[in-house]
Amino acid sequence: MVDAAARQEGLLEERSHARPFLLNGFKWAVGVILPLTLALGWELAVYAELSNGRLLPPPSRIFAEFVSLARSGDLIFHASATLGRVYAGFGLGALIGTALGALSGASIGARRLLDPTLQALRAIPSIAWVPLFILWMGIFEASKIALIAVGVFFPVYLGVADAIQSVDRKLIEVGRVFRLSRFAMVRRVLLPAVVPSWITSLRGGLGLGFMFVVAAEFMGASEGLGYLLVDGQQLGKPTQIVAAIIAFALLGKASDSVLMLFARPFLAWQDTARARL
Repeated sequence: MVDAAARQEGLLEERSHARPFLLNGFKWAVGVILPLTLALGWELAVYAELSNGRLLPPPSRIFAEFVSLARSGDLIFHASATLGRVYAGFGLGALIGTALGALSGASIGARRLLDPTLQALRAIPSIAWVPLFILWMGIFEASKIALIAVGVFFPVYLGVADAIQSVDRKLIEVGRVFRLSRFAMVRRVLLPAVVPSWITSLRGGLGLGFMFVVAAEFMGASEGLGYLLVDGQQLGKPTQIVAAIIAFALLGKASDSVLMLFARPFLAWQDTARARL
């Protein structure tokens, strides 16, 4: 009887571990239904000669272009250059945005001093920074990373500052009632309240980093996925252009998933509707 109960308990434990894996696999499968349906529909439209597929190539030609770029090593080379720039700019912009956002959110004086200027700078289009950064730092990596950092900075700054200002005052009063020290107040009250919004702002900043890297790689770059876009446009190669766009999408989604993977332990305490879906 004891052995049977132990075996039954083991089976239940194995099922409990397998269930999240199956659930994640199902969610992933559902997520690819729409792009696969659109791709298949366009492939059939070109096959049925409803379109010649010259300006927007069918998926079969784009896949062949991917294979060609991968075999030549160009895909890895250009994707690595783009990722290096995005991650460097993201790290710099997120660090400065978090620091100034925390300062602006926690201090009324700092907010009155910094926020008007930063809000005005936020309204400047990204492309407007390009000639200035080239003049200051040249056309090499420094100007490209600086432009990406600018794109990442503002959503992170706004997210952190707003999260700190939006902390429920009752939570702080409860902490004071329990005579929490300043360090304990930050660790047990402020951080749990701010971290979810901070993670969301980091995701937004990462997405803008991939958008800004295109403008950055238009600044005389000889490598990167943005260079592939320009090269494809100049040579009249729509398959290369679409392949580079899809590569941007895949790298952006993969980077966002990695960010959420690292953030998951910091959000494990939440009991929200999203956690149950």
